[in-house]
Amino acid sequence: MGKALHDDVLDGPFDVLIAHGTELVCCETEPTNYTESHATYKLADTALAGGDYTKAADTPTGRKVTIAAKNGVTVDTAGTANWVCINDTVNSKLLVKTTCNAQVLTLPGTVDFPAWAIHNPQAT
Repeated sequence: MGKALHDDVLDGPFDVLIAHGTELVCCETEPTNYTESHATYKLADTALAGGDYTKAADTPTGRKVTIAAKNGVTVDTAGTANWVCINDTVNSKLLVKTTCNAQVLTLPGTVDFPAWAIHNPQAT
């Protein structure tokens, strides 16, 4: 018997992210909680809203959500960006963290966040 999840089930985690993911942050050190990603290790941050997320079919199967590019974000603290996070600033939660290509950030300066996607594959 084959396994399959309806798109609504696969989109469930993305719906939570879209509803609550309000801040995109780059960090030098891997954060383990909201305070570390929002303050302690934060190098630069920008706001996210529902329109910054796009859900779609993924290849070869499943679903994905793409986070829109954010360009010219002001650097708050000099350092090397190694992590990208999405925070829920209302409920003080670190929702997503992932590595990124290391980029040295200087003051004064800006950083560009390219568009990127989170994938949720179909059950196998």
